Amino acid sequence: MKIYLDGKFVDKKNAKVSIFDHGLLYGDGVFEGIRSYNWLVFKLKEHIDRLYRSASAIRLKVPISKKKMTNVVKATLRKNNLKDAYVRLVVTRGVGDLGLDPRKCKRGGTIFVIADKIALYPKRFYEKGLRIITAKTRRNSPEALDPRIKSLNYLNNILAKIESIDAGVQEAIMLTNDGFVAECTGDNVFIVDNNTVITPPVEAGALDGITRGTVIKLARKKGLRVKERMLVIKDLLKADECFLTGTAAEIIPVIKIDKKRIGKGKPGPVTNLLLSEYRKLTSVNGVRY
Repeated sequence: MKIYLDGKFVDKKNAKVSIFDHGLLYGDGVFEGIRSYNWLVFKLKEHIDRLYRSASAIRLKVPISKKKMTNVVKATLRKNNLKDAYVRLVVTRGVGDLGLDPRKCKRGGTIFVIADKIALYPKRFYEKGLRIITAKTRRNSPEALDPRIKSLNYLNNILAKIESIDAGVQEAIMLTNDGFVAECTGDNVFIVDNNTVITPPVEAGALDGITRGTVIKLARKKGLRVKERMLVIKDLLKADECFLTGTAAEIIPVIKIDKKRIGKGKPGPVTNLLLSEYRKLTSVNGVRY
């Protein structure tokens, strides 16, 4: 495996960053997870644009241009000869001292890109569905940390993920302080109710997911009604279908929440339709590398 690190490719064993890097010390940085299918990078422009928006929101100057970053992602995939891959693109504040002051990071940001294969969930979960829980850990308030910023600080999500692990299930739904559904630890949440596809708005504390946006467009293209509105757990429990979306997860059905069966307890027709359409789209749409 070859890793891109600050302008050159290095072997995995030599891919190292300083212990004084503020990405390590404070989670001070941003990242993107990107997928490629059949030698095509899916939604690459959207991912690069979001990376730079996240960086701007935390006043982090990315030391290379969007065009150069795009070429770096493609070069990393070529270097590793991966037809289908998951790419992790990270930009940190860079090396500083032990204090919080970002001005002490004199050298500029650290950039690294990892390309590898990924299967977030085994195939059987796409066929049979996930069991998930509602986490006790609440989602960070949007007033405290804007969910549109895809930062390296994922401790809030990790604490909820630990709850799901302890419960023996694959994911956990995170609620806002007011008790509304925000998102899962790493995925956006959708339900289907009377052939209407519904997902919480970004204002609820959810990431403005690129897969989320793609699914909304696909649903409308297939003639389905789509709504973005606030949801509570009761809405999910009485829904006809529930599914999660994310770059790594793609579209994956949920069949049980907090031990309560959702719909008929198996992946529903709308979920299966959208997953099929999504896979068709990703196989032919993207930036060639």
